[in-house]
Amino acid sequence: MIRSRLDPASEEHQRRRASMLAKLAELDAEHARAVGGGGERYVERHRARGKLLARDRVELLIDADSPFLELSPLAAWGSDFPVGASMVSGIGVIEGVECVITANDPTVRGGASNPWTLKKSLRAADIALRNRLPYVNLVESGGADLPTQKEIFIPGGQIFRDLTRLSAAGVPTVALVFGNSTAGGAYVPGMSDYVVMVRERAKVFLGGPPLVKMATGEESDDESLGGAEMHAKVSGLADHLAEDEYDALRIGRSIVRSLNWRKRGAVPLPAREPIYPADELLGIVPEDLKVPFDPREVIARVADGSEFEEFKPAYGVSLVTGWARIHGYPVGVLANAQGVLFSEESQKATQFIQLANQSRTPLVFLQNTTGYMVGKDYEQGGIIKHGAMMINAVSNSTVPHLTIVMGASYGAGNYGMCGRAYDPRFLFSWPSAKSAVMGPAQLAGVLSIVSRASALAKGQVYDEEADAAMRAMVEAQIETESLAFFLSGRLYDDGVIDPRDTRTVLGMCLSAINSAPVPEPAGFGVFRP
Repeated sequence: MIRSRLDPASEEHQRRRASMLAKLAELDAEHARAVGGGGERYVERHRARGKLLARDRVELLIDADSPFLELSPLAAWGSDFPVGASMVSGIGVIEGVECVITANDPTVRGGASNPWTLKKSLRAADIALRNRLPYVNLVESGGADLPTQKEIFIPGGQIFRDLTRLSAAGVPTVALVFGNSTAGGAYVPGMSDYVVMVRERAKVFLGGPPLVKMATGEESDDESLGGAEMHAKVSGLADHLAEDEYDALRIGRSIVRSLNWRKRGAVPLPAREPIYPADELLGIVPEDLKVPFDPREVIARVADGSEFEEFKPAYGVSLVTGWARIHGYPVGVLANAQGVLFSEESQKATQFIQLANQSRTPLVFLQNTTGYMVGKDYEQGGIIKHGAMMINAVSNSTVPHLTIVMGASYGAGNYGMCGRAYDPRFLFSWPSAKSAVMGPAQLAGVLSIVSRASALAKGQVYDEEADAAMRAMVEAQIETESLAFFLSGRLYDDGVIDPRDTRTVLGMCLSAINSAPVPEPAGFGVFRP
């Protein structure tokens, strides 16, 4: 059992806690923007039509009092589009079955899909396929946001490809259509295994009456062209005709119940709560990420019984590795202690990842890294080949990976600790997280040195005033672009979470990944000695 050395009453802890709470208040405000959809005017207009909001539909679909793990709630943050990208997505339990659920938000531009909606939808489908989770679409969308069609049309075809691949893999796809599903959007129900349409509400057609008139001269109306009753009685596209939205959600639950779905992964042992309170996680990460912290304090508040069997504790001490259980599931943990990864840490990580693959144990990466160490002695000592070994191991490991970015995630350390490019099953960030090719001051300094050397080579006098302005501008830009909200807005994670929710989020993810069978053993590439 980990013996915590944390003093929650200390001034340092209280200062860090206050800083984290301030960041969480900002996070709550951004989540409120996403929940607000298109704004009060459009929300009231939607309700006046007798329709449920997207989140209301999700809440009525999932089992009562069951959790819903929302994914990418900050999608499109910092862009020209509303936070949330006009879609709700996440993992929820329907009739006891964990499912990926997406719901268009028609209060935002009629539920039209913008480039960030597309990214969010593709991520949801990827999660459903890799983790063998039934995929339920709650559909009401006007199709593509036409002014941005150049960014949507060609890559958007993957949405329909993914639906067919899910079905081919034996993962059920269900479409509940509450309103418009037009143009390319018509293929969502068209390519789903099960389709439910709401009478007098659902409208599914490749081209609406105006387009048909322009293309063929034919006069038609919405109902005869693509209404729910027509599709139920004539075209056969609708498998079920629902009387209203509540009936559609009831039928959706019935479909999932009839799947007789069984999880194929590991069965957890009984879970035990950590002996230290989760609230203390708020005061662990320093405001200045250059200041190290002990990740064992995080593990002690996440692992079952606060128990952790550390691997090679005296070797490569800036990386903590070892075995634990989270909500009864066995995991291997890799956590950055001092930030920098040296050759010893890289070799230790490589061996540990191979051991986890031998025992088919999922890996949890707790990131707080400034990257691999640089300098003449370290280059001569083989830091490149040792870092490459670690990245090789991460790349070719086949056990599920879960990543939490707690603090810094800079340079190739992001890669070695299983950043987004290395396909973790799930990746979440704390509000304190920052990620970039390097720290703002370091990046600005490198540009300054290069510019100064260029001026010297040309025999020019270096403009110190312009250099200072350039450094300040670059530092501000990189600082902004490395923040958790900015990165989450681009879907470089699956969401920014409250540190106190880390154990719950990891537990839900571990349960979700075990809907799929345990993957086949890994085959690694060549490790350079």
